[in-house]
Amino acid sequence: MLPFAEVMQKADVNKFYDEKLRQSRAAQNRQKTPSKGSHRRPKKIKTFMRGMGLDLPFLLLVIVLVVIGLIMMFSASYPVSYYEIGDSFYYLKRQLIFAIIGVAGMIAISFFNYNKLHKLAPIFLAISYVALIVVLFAPSQTGVRRWFELGFFRFQASELTKFAIILFFAHWGSKYYEKMQSFKYSALPGLIIFGTTAVLLILEPHYSGIVIVAILTILMLYISGMRVIYLIVAGAFLVVAVLIAWATGLLTYALERMDGWGQALEYTTPEMWQTTWQTRNSLYAIGSGGLFGLGLGQSRQKYLWLPEPQNDFIFAIVCEEIGFFGALIILIIFALLVWRGITLSLRAKDRFGKLLGIGLSSQIGVQVILNVLVITDWLPNTGISLPFFSYGGSSLVMLLLQMGIVLSISRTANIEKQ
Repeated sequence: MLPFAEVMQKADVNKFYDEKLRQSRAAQNRQKTPSKGSHRRPKKIKTFMRGMGLDLPFLLLVIVLVVIGLIMMFSASYPVSYYEIGDSFYYLKRQLIFAIIGVAGMIAISFFNYNKLHKLAPIFLAISYVALIVVLFAPSQTGVRRWFELGFFRFQASELTKFAIILFFAHWGSKYYEKMQSFKYSALPGLIIFGTTAVLLILEPHYSGIVIVAILTILMLYISGMRVIYLIVAGAFLVVAVLIAWATGLLTYALERMDGWGQALEYTTPEMWQTTWQTRNSLYAIGSGGLFGLGLGQSRQKYLWLPEPQNDFIFAIVCEEIGFFGALIILIIFALLVWRGITLSLRAKDRFGKLLGIGLSSQIGVQVILNVLVITDWLPNTGISLPFFSYGGSSLVMLLLQMGIVLSISRTANIEKQ
C-alpha cells in the first residue's frame, strides 16, 4: 500500500486538474452563450471586398459618367425637345427611365456568373444575325433601316451585334487559344463573321457600325493570339471587298456622307454649305466654348443651329458649355474607366474573362475616340454615338448591361478592391 502522504499528494494533483478542466469548460460555455443584454453582431455583406464583391472604383466611374451624361443630354436637348414635341423634358424623362433600367440591370448582372456566357456565345451571335435581318423589313426612317419597335422604345440591332461580336471572339479565342497562330482558327473565322455582318449592315445601311465591328473584330483576334501577318492578309481582303462594293454601287450612301469631309470651314458652293452644316456648327460650338466654356446650359448652337444636338454631336455642346478643360476631365474619366476595366480583366481567373472584359472595356474607348474625331471633322459624319451621353435607350441599356458583365468579372479578379 502507498503511504498516506503519497495518496493525498496524488489526490490533490487530480483535484487540481479536475478544477482546471471545469474552469476551461465554463469559459468555453460563456463564449458560446451571450451574456444578458448582449447580442451578436451581424455579418457584414462584403460587397466590395476582394473575391467577394464587385469593383467599387469601376462602378463609381460608370455612375459618374451616367449622371454627367444625363445632365448634359438634358442641357443639349431641351430647346429641340420643346420645339419638336412641346415638352422640354421629353428626352430627359425617357433617358432617365433607360438609365434606371440599365443601372438596375448592371447591378443584377454583376451577380451573374459570366462563365455561363461561354457556351451561349454562338447563340448570341445567331440572335444578332436574326436582328440584323429582321430590321431590314422595318419601316425606313430617314432613308435607313436600323431600328425596330419594342414597346415604348426603338431597339437598334447593331447594339446587340457589337456585344455578340465581342462575346463570340472571347469564346473562340479562349477555346482555341493554342491554335490562334494558324490562319484557319484566327483570320478565317474573323473574315467569315465580319464579312457576313458587314453585308447585313451595308443593307441597312450603317457604315459607322461596320467601322466599329471591324475594329472590335481585329482587336479580339489580336489579343487572342492571331499573328500580325494575318491582319495584313485580312486587310487586303477588306480592300478588295470595298472596291467590289464601290463598283456595284453599295457604297453610294457612304460616299454621300463623305461629301464635305474636312471642308466644313472651307465651303465654296451653296451645296457644300448645306452639306457641311452639321459639322460646321459643331466646330463653331467647340470654338466658342474656349478654355472654360460659356456655362452649363448657356450653349447657343443647341438652339436649332446644330441638328440633333442630343445625339451624335452632344460632345460639341459639352465643349461649348464647360469648355476645353471640362471636356478634358470627361475624357479623362472615360480613359480611367477603360483602364480600370482592362486592369480588372487582365486579373481575371480565366482566359475567357480576360478576353471578354478587355473587349467590352475597349468598346467604350473605341466609340469615344471615333465620336470625338467625327465632331472635330477628322472623320466623316457617320453617326457614332458617345457612350452614356448620346440619347438612345438601346445604346444606354446595352452599355450598362455590358458594364455589369465587367463587374461580374471583377468579383473574381485577383486585384485589391478599394
